[in-house]
Amino acid sequence: MHSGQAIGFFDSGLGGLSVLASAKQQLPYESFIYLGDSANAPYGTKSDSEVLALSQRAVAELVKLGIKALVIACNTATGVAVQPLREQYSFPIIGLEPALKLAANTSQGGAILVMATPLTLKSQKYQQLYDQYGHRAISLPCPGLMDFVEREEFSGSALDSYLQNLFLPFQGTPLAAVVLGCTHYLFLREAITRHLPQGTPMVDSNDGVTRQLIRRLKEENLLAPQGPAGNVRLISTGGLEKAEQLARMFRLAQRLL
Repeated sequence: MHSGQAIGFFDSGLGGLSVLASAKQQLPYESFIYLGDSANAPYGTKSDSEVLALSQRAVAELVKLGIKALVIACNTATGVAVQPLREQYSFPIIGLEPALKLAANTSQGGAILVMATPLTLKSQKYQQLYDQYGHRAISLPCPGLMDFVEREEFSGSALDSYLQNLFLPFQGTPLAAVVLGCTHYLFLREAITRHLPQGTPMVDSNDGVTRQLIRRLKEENLLAPQGPAGNVRLISTGGLEKAEQLARMFRLAQRLL
């Protein structure tokens, strides 16, 4: 590993582009390789063994391309695969987890809704997080919600109907915060906001992940030297159409910052 190598990003599809955009903004001299496994998305309804195998295969592809660090930009993959991958590789590996700790520490009173995929909410990593910070939390599985992002369906009657039904049981419940526990959901922030009480804070993991990435690169003396801006390479397992979608969605993610 050396400081001139790229930082690898891996997600089950498009959602991790929101994390990549945040990292690129704060680390302009770094180069990045993003692999979106759109051919096998979504991960959130798969078994642990399937997610682990897919994650290992994706990271092996990134390693072949030469990376100095890895961000698993997917809460579901982190919950299942981060520890086995850390045991397999020596470079820094940064995972995601729903920002429940941040929500618990920065809000007072009221319930905290944690929106995430069913597999994320069932993971041991999330259960440990919940045991520490979940005394006001309500875990809210959102099967199929990430699919709206994969289809670039950010508004419309189908999405509104989904969200209306999702939040219906919590009408009248005082909400302290809503945790966007899947990177895809950041692309739906505007639509989600319309179905929540006015002023409800929404929190995510992006800034925390970038801070952790910077800290680990400094510890390993792997920060790229200042100079020309680094480049971003986007790879999709879903073919040319999905690769073009990655580029389009990355531009959108940068605008949403």
